[in-house]
Amino acid sequence: MTDTNELEDSSAPLIEHLTELRSRLIKSAMAFLVGMIICFTVATPIFNFLTDPLCKVLADRGQDCDLIFISPQEGFFVAIKVSFLGGFILGFPYIANQMWRFVAPGLYKTEQGAFLPFLIASPFMFILGASFAFYVVTPLAYDFFLGFQQFGTAGEAVEGGQNAAPLSVVFQGSAQEYLNLTIKFIVAFGLCFQLPVLLTLMGKAGLVSSDGLRTVRKYAVVGILVLAALVTPPDVITQGILFVVVYGLYEISILLVKRVERKREAKLRAEGLWFEDDDDEDEDEARDK
Repeated sequence: MTDTNELEDSSAPLIEHLTELRSRLIKSAMAFLVGMIICFTVATPIFNFLTDPLCKVLADRGQDCDLIFISPQEGFFVAIKVSFLGGFILGFPYIANQMWRFVAPGLYKTEQGAFLPFLIASPFMFILGASFAFYVVTPLAYDFFLGFQQFGTAGEAVEGGQNAAPLSVVFQGSAQEYLNLTIKFIVAFGLCFQLPVLLTLMGKAGLVSSDGLRTVRKYAVVGILVLAALVTPPDVITQGILFVVVYGLYEISILLVKRVERKREAKLRAEGLWFEDDDDEDEDEARDK
């Protein structure tokens, strides 16, 4: 009987946590749905805003910014995709708040103070990466892609005794394909800009060290190159930009992790818990590696 009561008592907190988690997830889903509905009602202005980089590139080339629907349902799916993206952006602050309110009670005050800045920095870095992709990378990419158009000349070619129209291959893009590519840029760069936040948080938790990140730098370079090839279209410009940006973020992450380590060392020294022998051993191990 005693064992049964102990099992029931131990399972009660788990059920309470699962109930709370379900409640937080439902509220987050509702926030996302509300944001999606709001964006669906203004999907056309949002889409027009997203086409601005393409329209500027076409205007510089003396072309009209005309996108087409190649299937009857394409317009509907474009509005849905715009709504998904807008709903996530609008609902993210509330969703992050729900995540924090679920996790925070299980953390000490010192842990809450350490985790909260990263929770705030994460959406900021995502917006920074998305803005960089939209205002810098996307115009360069479309200017590169549209450079392969072929315009016919005013003259006429004679073939087989008959006048033949000159070859003219110009851009007449699908709205859905353009939106897919633009969202891919935005999401890819937004996620890549999370690298300093992730590595610094791992450094604060003691999962990575600045010396370790320096040691695996050459492998990180290869990984970043593979990432750039996977998440960007097959052109050298966007891949090169993504590589330079992500590698720069990796080097910044090393400096941030080093700063975290110095603060930890200073705190341990103040508490009398820092031993030089341990520090020397760590340095010797780093040299051996």
